[in-house]
Amino acid sequence: MIKLGIMTSGGDAPGMNAAISAVVKAASYHHMDVMGIQYGIQGLVDGNIYPLTSVELENITHKGGTMLKTSSSPEFIDETGAIASLGKFGINVLVIIGGNEALKYADKLQQKGVKVIGIPATIENDLTFTDYSIGFDTTINTILDSIAKIKDTSLSHEKTTIVEVMGRDCGSLALFSALAGGGEIISTPERKLDINTICSELSTRINSGKRDNLVIVTEKLYEIGKLQKAIEEKLNISVRASVLGILQRGGNPSAFDRILASKMGIAAVELLKDGQSGKAVGIRENKIIDVELNQVNTNMRDEQDNYRLAEILSY
Repeated sequence: MIKLGIMTSGGDAPGMNAAISAVVKAASYHHMDVMGIQYGIQGLVDGNIYPLTSVELENITHKGGTMLKTSSSPEFIDETGAIASLGKFGINVLVIIGGNEALKYADKLQQKGVKVIGIPATIENDLTFTDYSIGFDTTINTILDSIAKIKDTSLSHEKTTIVEVMGRDCGSLALFSALAGGGEIISTPERKLDINTICSELSTRINSGKRDNLVIVTEKLYEIGKLQKAIEEKLNISVRASVLGILQRGGNPSAFDRILASKMGIAAVELLKDGQSGKAVGIRENKIIDVELNQVNTNMRDEQDNYRLAEILSY
């Protein structure tokens, strides 16, 4: 008898609940018992585990966050305790939903003999083996909603606004929100602009009559207050700054993320049913794929075409 454990780990992402629901329902369809593991890897070690049925998961697909709760930094937790806890509760296959750290930990577990499948869920979309991770599409739409409101007031007052979005070492959120939301100047980890370049581009736009400009930057590239002050002093203009922060993680998942999460959840269960493990599911060219967990990485994406599109659309 297969007893499947399921957990979410790392940062929460809209669509995690849809993935949980899909995994549990697919497991039930294939006559597997399911154990829910709360609070991520630490919760597994601590034994925060209970039976989970599809009946308990009605009406969670549309909700943000994760009903299993989560915790961060699984790389600091020794695998021995996690493996012992799996044995104690009779769990013989495992699904881990999360970002880079979570999938790396899944790889460590599979190297110790645990049958595990990983599902990518991270708003940054920094896992390059898959075109999209669960949560990215919803987060883009959240950012776009904020940008639309910011642009309304920027247009009214003819002011330049800096908007900082999440992303850590990946600029996808900044790039795609600029493409869809009309960001004129973009600075990302892949293409970081120095302050003089930002000021030069803004000066050109202002001199051409465009006074309500939007500068979108990835978090941690600058101290936003210093960037704001530098632009004001160099160009003698008033600049506003908005750090969107944690609100980008929340909200009900988009239809795209719900469907993606459901497809990935079912694929994960069916891989385990067929005796496969040590893999992460993903999507490429609109088809669900799987790769070995040791191939999961956060290498830089090739976004040359999208940066060119953003440059053209900024005119």
